[in-house]
Amino acid sequence: MFRSAAWRSLTSTRTLATHASPASFPSNRVTRHDWTKQEIQQIYDSPLLDLVFRAASVHRQHHDPNKIQLCTLMSIKTGGCSEDCSYCSQSSRHDTSIKASRLLDVEPVIEAARKAKENGSTRFCMGAAWRDLSGRKRGFERILDMVREVRGMGMEVCTTLGMLSPEQARQLKEAGLTAYNHNLDTSREFYPEVITSRTYDDRLDTIEAVRQAGISVCSGGILGLGEKDADRVGLIWEVSRMPEHPESFPVNALVPIPGTPLEDNEPVSHQILVRTIATARMVLPTTIIRLSAGRNTLTEAEQAMCFMAGANAVFTGEQMLTTPCSPWDEDKAMMGRWGLEGMRSFEQINVARKEDAQIENTDRAASRRSKEADLGAST
Repeated sequence: MFRSAAWRSLTSTRTLATHASPASFPSNRVTRHDWTKQEIQQIYDSPLLDLVFRAASVHRQHHDPNKIQLCTLMSIKTGGCSEDCSYCSQSSRHDTSIKASRLLDVEPVIEAARKAKENGSTRFCMGAAWRDLSGRKRGFERILDMVREVRGMGMEVCTTLGMLSPEQARQLKEAGLTAYNHNLDTSREFYPEVITSRTYDDRLDTIEAVRQAGISVCSGGILGLGEKDADRVGLIWEVSRMPEHPESFPVNALVPIPGTPLEDNEPVSHQILVRTIATARMVLPTTIIRLSAGRNTLTEAEQAMCFMAGANAVFTGEQMLTTPCSPWDEDKAMMGRWGLEGMRSFEQINVARKEDAQIENTDRAASRRSKEADLGAST
């Protein structure tokens, strides 16, 4: 089979499929932002076992293959969203069993974060079913308090709150937010078939505001929306062209919800899930790839294949927003059988880099305030 020059350059050096200590990882982690769709399609279309092997080799060059990040996701405001996302049970435009609720108080959220930490999760994610934060000043202030409290526990903290302005992103960063989730969902071409209440560029604008604020970006997609292989390739291509590759790329398998337009969609095959993960690993070598919604439907062997292909994070706990999740005890037992360990908070290199920058900026600001106070006292 014909291989492009890009494919050969990425895979010319094969490493043994054994554990590599962090000290042995190459320091020149070069990422590309000039992928073409044709190059990515060639990777995606390659024989599956060959693709998984090559993706596993790339994974070992940039990550500890025995480490998986455990994340817990909590809905802090459920239902009543004005968006028309055709997969979502929380849209007010769909007749589902989900009823709108108010934003939770701070304490029950912090209690859930404590429980997640005790069970081994190192990232706590909070989701609110909103289009944006317009007119939600008091609610946003409460969320900022949640972010501060969870960050104070030593956990990574992520939110997904809909569209953000640059100023809102700045405030979240100052409160200690580690990452912001804002999925592109699918390719630009297929996107209007799934959502009409906001544009693809609206999503990209929020991602850019988050990146400019110094927050890590979490942006991926959903498989099983009715898209074609070219749309899965298009999603990865869009993400690869960002000025910085996202710190994490969630790969979700659609969970069809009764009452939504996609309630009768067939589940995406495991082969497509693995192929997408492996292709994303080749194109986004330093990014964490999160095996997300739908994981509870996979067998343990199917999950192991996803980890081999380059996935290195999962959601674990009681549930994912409004869909089922694999419980902590089951996940820890599975990881023990496969010799996998949980990542520490802020262990991923791209997250650590931004956290170091934040600490440095905070120190500089404190030093500046001290000097200004001294100057004021002297006058």
